Amino acid sequence: MSLAYITVPWEPGSITLYWAGGTDARLLGALLTLPGGASEERLRALDPAAQPARDPAMEALAGDLARYLRGEIVTFSLDQMVLERCGAFQQRVLRAEHAIPRGRLSSYGRIASHVGHPRAARAVGTALGTNPFPILIPCHRAVRSDGSLGGYAGGLEMKRALLALEGISLLPDGRAPTDRFVY
Repeated sequence: MSLAYITVPWEPGSITLYWAGGTDARLLGALLTLPGGASEERLRALDPAAQPARDPAMEALAGDLARYLRGEIVTFSLDQMVLERCGAFQQRVLRAEHAIPRGRLSSYGRIASHVGHPRAARAVGTALGTNPFPILIPCHRAVRSDGSLGGYAGGLEMKRALLALEGISLLPDGRAPTDRFVY
């Protein structure tokens, strides 16, 4: 069965939500537009037979994502996402990241400690760097312990835009304010 998808437009590009066609749709992933690859093109590289589709649950999720991208406060349900695609450690990291409230941040090291692996900051970064649900699980809320932004699959410009959308102003040196850290 080929993948079904909905694309949500956004100023820096678009976000394509995809799932396995059929009933009881749950999100398999979200793809961002990246330099050199629109989100739909990236999906077609995964599944050339992927087709736009209508599904009430996915249409509602796409609507919530569009509202979030307009600056509205939206919390995405993990129940809509197929987290089972991820290993146990990545699932713990993604759940911890999902629990960081809008307008707050954490560091890779703090998340590592929170999930019971205090020396695994780099592994946390890797788990977030391969997050199949970017924005929905807000990996942009993780930064380095000194507030420097670290990386982001969508690029640092997108990370800055997402943080600004959530009301996080960066310091004059480009770092995030560490007084917004949780965990």
